[in-house]
Amino acid sequence: MSQLAGSRISIHGVTTACRACDITRQSLIAWRMAIVDPCFSDPSPANPTKTKLTHTEYWDELELPQRSRPAATILFFYRLASQLQACSSCIASANPSVFFQTPTMSDIDLQGVHDTLIAVAFEAGRMILAADPNNIPKGTKKNSVDLVTEADQAVEKMVNTRLREAYPACAFVGEETYVAGETKVTDAPTFIVDPIDGTTNFVHGFPHACISLGFAIGRRPAVGVVYNPFLDTLYTAIKGQGAYMERNAVLNKGTANSNKLKLPLAGRGDVQEAPALRGLGTSLVGIEWGADRDGANYDLKVGVFQRLAAAKAEAAAASSPPNAMVHSLRSLGSAALNLCAVAAGQLDCYWEGGCYAWDVCAGWCILSEAGGFVASGNPGDWDPELDSRVYLAVRGAPSGARELVEEFWSVIGDKGILEYKH
Repeated sequence: MSQLAGSRISIHGVTTACRACDITRQSLIAWRMAIVDPCFSDPSPANPTKTKLTHTEYWDELELPQRSRPAATILFFYRLASQLQACSSCIASANPSVFFQTPTMSDIDLQGVHDTLIAVAFEAGRMILAADPNNIPKGTKKNSVDLVTEADQAVEKMVNTRLREAYPACAFVGEETYVAGETKVTDAPTFIVDPIDGTTNFVHGFPHACISLGFAIGRRPAVGVVYNPFLDTLYTAIKGQGAYMERNAVLNKGTANSNKLKLPLAGRGDVQEAPALRGLGTSLVGIEWGADRDGANYDLKVGVFQRLAAAKAEAAAASSPPNAMVHSLRSLGSAALNLCAVAAGQLDCYWEGGCYAWDVCAGWCILSEAGGFVASGNPGDWDPELDSRVYLAVRGAPSGARELVEEFWSVIGDKGILEYKH
């Protein structure tokens, strides 16, 4: 069996120099995600048409007694390892239990994921620029303002193919393949993708659309890549390694003219040097209308927009939410680009309701690494889920961030709750 001298590989705590065993472990991890994790299973032997099985359901369908299941799991591990021709020394030294644990950030080469996502983003950018929005099929999803184009679908298909080839053991959640009520973001390492965030802008030729490529582990953003091909602007971040913006990213690729800047821009990459937040009255606030144009969520949004913009009353009623009279409101038409603008310090905050995990995963990582954070867009929740669909993003600042969130929540009011289905 061929050995890779001096090239030891560690996956899930098992180290080897054997290339075949690296392939074995990748296959075992894929099996673990397919059988142990819900929503990613292959058909079971007893029911080949069923596609959603937990580990327990798998053994139930095989009618395996409870007392035999731990041994059966280990036996399956060794049988599969043997069938994949793992060498005996690697099988003997491996601990099967590690393959049935949810991977953590330390288990995965995040730099490799980051580099792959940038390459994919540039390829997607070329596809987006090559598409003519005036001469490609278009459709709608929820209503006439919720647009989708053939370009969205083609880009997601390319991204899905590239990422599954590079990382077959990782899950994939994309906007164009999402199924309401079924597609879930789990703890498993997951690529979370919006092929064209800002489709309405794309259709109208407004140059604020992007590809948003996020990678989450344990339902937390770990890598974020957002690329606007129309402006050739790239935003990137890796958990624990800071966030960056690069202008002329493709134009200057491979040259000495790289213009890569650490975020936030105002602090030259240092949050402590960025301007303090001094309340909504001195803030530039990002908002979006979204696809819902009637109903309770729409009415709440319109009321909040009005109170954010309106002059402060000299004696506001104690029972009513106050006006804020912000400097102004901005809508870039892309959740990912709004989040990147907050990360850069170009927006002070961004309030959003109705978008999905693929809209925010990459931008959330970039914002967090730029010293900002995401609270809930509904009052009272400082730690929202990645797929909560209601967010309040705040830029990095040496002071004033929590106070701004609390002031924003007061503008929403005690009875203001945005509610969205998954």
